[in-house]
Amino acid sequence: MELNVENLVKAINLEVVAGGHHLNRRVKGGYCGDLLSDVMANSKEGDVWITVQTHQNIVAVAVLKEHAAIIIAGNREADPESIEKAEKEGIPLLRSPLNGFLVSGMLYKLFEQGENA
Repeated sequence: MELNVENLVKAINLEVVAGGHHLNRRVKGGYCGDLLSDVMANSKEGDVWITVQTHQNIVAVAVLKEHAAIIIAGNREADPESIEKAEKEGIPLLRSPLNGFLVSGMLYKLFEQGENA
């Protein structure tokens, strides 16, 4: 089974904050980081970006890098501007009560299961 954002939302029990009409995007990998310049330099197209950042610049980076989605970890609330921008740009903005380490581990397990299926 190919992993897409919708499957990820269900498997990790994520809250869809914005971009709910774009959950069919294919997830190719993941990247965890909070320094925007690092994410711009090292993440890849199709990645799910896991961060604790909540400001609207995260959406700009996700659009630039063509990320599949953004997961805000640690149960942090996205800024209203971020939600509006994610909706406008069609970027799924997701939220988890779990910290970035746990979310990353769960994403890794999903990829590992997919390779062995």
